[in-house]
Amino acid sequence: PPDQFIPVAEASGLIVALTRWALRAACRQLGQWRAQPGAADALFVNVNIAGQDLCEVGFADFVRDTIDEHGIPARCLTLEITETALMQHRETGKRTLARLRDMGVGLSVDDFGTGYSSLSHLSTLPISSLKIDRSFVSRLDGVSAESEIVRAVVQLGHALDKRVIAEGIETEGQLERLRALGCAYAQGFLLGRPMGSVQVTDLLAHTLPADAGHAIASAPGPVAPD
Repeated sequence: PPDQFIPVAEASGLIVALTRWALRAACRQLGQWRAQPGAADALFVNVNIAGQDLCEVGFADFVRDTIDEHGIPARCLTLEITETALMQHRETGKRTLARLRDMGVGLSVDDFGTGYSSLSHLSTLPISSLKIDRSFVSRLDGVSAESEIVRAVVQLGHALDKRVIAEGIETEGQLERLRALGCAYAQGFLLGRPMGSVQVTDLLAHTLPADAGHAIASAPGPVAPD
């Protein structure tokens, strides 16, 4: 699982090479999907990165070269980084963040609510979306304080003009509660299990472009995970 191999990759200095491999593979695959007849122009991909990537000299250039190589619009790529890692590296990585923003690449804060970011940082960093941590979502089935936390995050995201995504949805009750709280985007096992590229290609072939969105305001359907 990622919580086991990523710390090893970070400690051994292999995380940057791992990120670059993942980014190349994801962009190559997205380019192939977008080239298919009838492919939705809004089709996009999210790729997880580490704090060290933001500090790596030439990372923004690598991202630019990769999306150019595979013919992907910058707006169709979003890089995800955990809230804690973003805050730890926000100063050393601010030049990279600024370049990615200027290129049009999105930045999503993963596991939001578990770190220690402040409103002043959130309002100034080039963030395009916030992902509500699954630890809050998992307790939405019953009456709990998590509902108000999720509501606050959704309202904060809307106030800052950021997309808000709930992660880790596993039950219909969680999905309905998120709808009621105004959260428009989601991911989780209820909506779609992890799939290989062949399975996703088949899914896209049978999905009309009008149905390709990830909004949970409409009827839930299978969603390809990040």
